[in-house]
Amino acid sequence: QYSFKEVFGTLVVQKQLFDVVAKPLVEDLIRGKNGLLFTYGVTGSGKTHTMTGSPGDGGLLPRCLDMIFNSIGPFQAKRFVFKLDDKNGVDVQCEVDALLERQKRDAMPVPKTPSGKRQIDPEFADMINVQDHCKVEEVDEDNVYSVFVSYIEIYNNYIYDLLEEAPFDPIKPKWNNCNTPVRNGDFIPPQSKILREDQNHNMYVTGCTEVEVKSTEEAFEVFWRGQKKRRIANTQLNRESSRSHSVFIIKLAQAPLDADGDNVLQEKEQITLSQLSLVDLAGSERTNRTKAEGNRLREAGNINQSLMTLRTCIEVLRENQMYGTNKMVPYRDSKLTHLFKNYFDGEGKVRMIVCVNPKAEDYEESLQVMRFAEMTQEVEVARPVDRPLCGLTPGRRFRNQAFREELSRKLEMRGGPINGETEEQSVSEMFLQNFPPLPSCELLDVNDDQTLPKLIEVLENRQKLRQMLSEEFAKNVLAFKTMLQEFDSSVVSKENYIQGKLSEKEKTIAGQKMELERLEKKIKTLEYKIEILEKTATIYEEDKRNLQQELESKSQKLQRQASDKRRLEARLQGMERRVAAKQLEMQNKLWVKDEKLKQLKAIVTEPKNEKPERPSRERDREKPVQRSVSPPPVPNAPPVRLRHRRSRSAGERWVDHKPPSNLPTDTVMQPHVPHAITVAAASEKALAKCDKYMLTHQELASDGEIETKLIKGDVFKTRGGGQAVQFTEIETLKQESPTGRKRRSSPANPDAPADAADSEWTDVETRCSVAVEMRAGSALGPGYQHHAQPK
Repeated sequence: QYSFKEVFGTLVVQKQLFDVVAKPLVEDLIRGKNGLLFTYGVTGSGKTHTMTGSPGDGGLLPRCLDMIFNSIGPFQAKRFVFKLDDKNGVDVQCEVDALLERQKRDAMPVPKTPSGKRQIDPEFADMINVQDHCKVEEVDEDNVYSVFVSYIEIYNNYIYDLLEEAPFDPIKPKWNNCNTPVRNGDFIPPQSKILREDQNHNMYVTGCTEVEVKSTEEAFEVFWRGQKKRRIANTQLNRESSRSHSVFIIKLAQAPLDADGDNVLQEKEQITLSQLSLVDLAGSERTNRTKAEGNRLREAGNINQSLMTLRTCIEVLRENQMYGTNKMVPYRDSKLTHLFKNYFDGEGKVRMIVCVNPKAEDYEESLQVMRFAEMTQEVEVARPVDRPLCGLTPGRRFRNQAFREELSRKLEMRGGPINGETEEQSVSEMFLQNFPPLPSCELLDVNDDQTLPKLIEVLENRQKLRQMLSEEFAKNVLAFKTMLQEFDSSVVSKENYIQGKLSEKEKTIAGQKMELERLEKKIKTLEYKIEILEKTATIYEEDKRNLQQELESKSQKLQRQASDKRRLEARLQGMERRVAAKQLEMQNKLWVKDEKLKQLKAIVTEPKNEKPERPSRERDREKPVQRSVSPPPVPNAPPVRLRHRRSRSAGERWVDHKPPSNLPTDTVMQPHVPHAITVAAASEKALAKCDKYMLTHQELASDGEIETKLIKGDVFKTRGGGQAVQFTEIETLKQESPTGRKRRSSPANPDAPADAADSEWTDVETRCSVAVEMRAGSALGPGYQHHAQPK
C-alpha cells in the first residue's frame, strides 16, 4: 500500500487531471513563480499520452498553453517588445525598436517564427481544440505579457535542441523516417548543448532556440515541430518508446505599464521572468524484458542511470531534511538533475504524475516506481518570495482607455470635420420638414389670379418663420457660447488646481524616491558590513576550532606523557627493588661461601694424628657435642641495610577493592590505607574520584596456608572519557608455621667407607652449626631470614 495526494482511476478524463495537477502551476506561472511537472513511470504506462493527449482530447501541455493565452490574451505585448538574451535574462525594448525588428524579420525570406494566420496542421488540430476556455481569474491588467517556448531532449546524457533549424545542404544527407542518416559517411550529427549557470544561480541551456508565440495554435505548432525530431524506437514493450527525456519550457515575461498606461516601463529591474517546465521522462525498463541490444541497450542504460540519479538526489534531500544532515546532493551526476537543480533547492513548485500500467508483467517495476514516488512527496522545498511591487497606481490601463474614449467623444461634440456636418444637415432637414407645405404652383390658365397670391402668402409666412427661428438660433448660440466660455474657464481653473496638486505629489514622490535611494544605499552598506562581520566571525570560529583541536591534542599528549612517566617510575621502582633483593641475595651467598671456606680451612689446618671416633646419636642426645667455634663474620663486609621505602599513598585517594569472598586473617600485620574508598566491586564512579587502586587477592599456597596479595596500580583517564588502571607492584602477606618445617638429614650408613663417613660428618656438622647460628635473634646480619626461608 502506498499513499499519494491524489489517485486517479482508469476512466479519468484529461480535464480532471489538468484541474488538479497542472492548473495551480499555470496560476503560479502568471503570478511570477516557477513550476516543474514530471510524468514518471514504467515504459508503456502512458506518460507521453498524459502530457500530449490524443486527437479530440488534449493532454496537459495543450491545456496549459490554452489557459495561459486565455488569461493574458488582451494584455499581450507586441512582438519583440521583450527580447531574451543569451544569459537567461530578458530585456525590454521601446515600440520603435520593436517595430524596426518586426519589419526586419518580415523582410527575411524564411520567417523564424510560425505565423498565427496560417492554416493549422490537421495532424494536431483536434488536440488543441479545447472548449473549456479555462483562465486565471486575477490577472494583473496593468502588465504586458509575452510567451517564449523552447523544446529540448536529454539523450544519452547529452542535451539537444529540438527546435534548432539545421541549414539545408543538398550535399549533406538528411534524417530519414527511422531517425538515421541516409549516408553515414557524409552526415554531421547535431551538436549537443551545454548547461550554464546565470547570475541568479539558475541553470539554463546555452544557445537553445526560444521562440516568441502569440497563440495556443502557434505554440503547439512549435511543439509539434520539435516532437517530430524526438528519438523514439520500437521495443518489445512499446511500439513507440521514448528513448530520451523531453523538456518543453514555457517562459512568461511580464513588465508593468508606465504611469500613463500606454507603453511598457523601460526598467529591466521590473521585468519578471517565470518558467514552467513540462518534462516527459523516458520510461524505466529492464533490458531482459525489452530485449534491447546495441544502441537500444546503451540508451536504456543511460535512461536508468539518469532516473537512478534523480532518485538518489531525492533520497539525499529527504535525509538532509529529516535528520538535519548536510550531505552533498549529487546533482551533477546527470544532466536531468543538474538542469532542475534550482527547483529542488526551493526555486519553485514541483509536481510528479506517476503513470502505472496494470499489467501483471509490470508488477515489480511498478512497485519500485510507486515506492520512489511516495518517498518523493515527503521532500519539502522552500517556496520563493513574491516579486516586489512597482509602486505605480493600479488600474491605469483601463483608465487610459476610458480617457481616450471620452476625449474622442468631446472632440466629436465640439464639431469634428465629418460627423459635425452630417449632424448639421440632419438638423436643417428636420427644421425644413416642420415648415408649412407649399401649395400647388401649377398655372391652369392665363387669367388664374389665385395660385400666385397663395404662393406669395405661403412664402412670406415661411420667411417670417425662418427669421424667428434664426433669431432664436442666434440667441441659443449666444447662450451656448456663454456656457462654453464658463465651462472652459472652470476647466482651466480645475486644470490649474490639478497641476498644482500634481506638482505637489511629484515633489512628494521625488522626496520619497530620494529617501528610498538613501535607505537602499544604507541597506547595501549595512549588508556589506554584515557580510564582513560574518566573514570575520567565520574566520574567528575557524581559528577557535583549530585552537580547541590543538589544545585537545596537547592535553591528550600531556596525559599520555604523564601516564608514560608514571609507568616508567613504577618500572624503575620495581627494578630498584629487584636490584636490592639481588644484591642482598648475592651478599648472603657470598657470606655463606666465606663461612664454608673458613670452616674448611679450620678443618684442614687442624692436626689429624688419629681418626676421631664419631659419637653415636644416643650420645649426642645425652651429651651435646662441643662444636668448633665458627669464625666471626668478615669485618670488611658491611651489613646490608634494608631499604625503607616511603609509602607513596600519602596525600592520595585509594580505591580499596575487597571482594566479598575474602576471608579475614588474624595476622598482626594488616594493610592500612588512609583516605581510601572501600568497594566490593570496581566501579567507574569510584575510580573517577581516586588516583590509586588496590586489589586484595587471597589464594592457597602450596603448604596449605592462606597467602594474601595486595595488587596495586595507578588510575588514569582514557581518551574516551573512561577510567583505566595500570598495575605497578604486588605486596604479599603470608603465614607460616615454625613447627611445620621438616629437618633434612641423611640416614647413617655403617658400611660406608671412612672418607665417606668423614665427609658426611663434616656436612652434618656444617649444616647443624649453620642452623644453630641462623635461629631467631642471631646477630649474623639482616640476610638470615631470606636465606633460611625454603625456596
